[in-house]
Amino acid sequence: MMILYTPLANEDIFPADQGFGNRQVVSYNGKSMYCEKKTDGTYEILQLLSTDPQDFLNQQFSPGTIISQTDNH
Repeated sequence: MMILYTPLANEDIFPADQGFGNRQVVSYNGKSMYCEKKTDGTYEILQLLSTDPQDFLNQQFSPGTIISQTDNH
């Protein structure tokens, strides 16, 4: 437990909605990755979840890449 002594309101320190509701773990080409779902149904890769160093050298898994579940092989 932590006590914060601050003149700020609780909402300023702990915002209620961070917009994380549209983030999820997605499997794409056999690899797991943390993605954000966009309004058009595509996903933006935020983080590759892998223990294989070679996966991080593959450009199709780099953060910021837009993928769709229909492209999944």
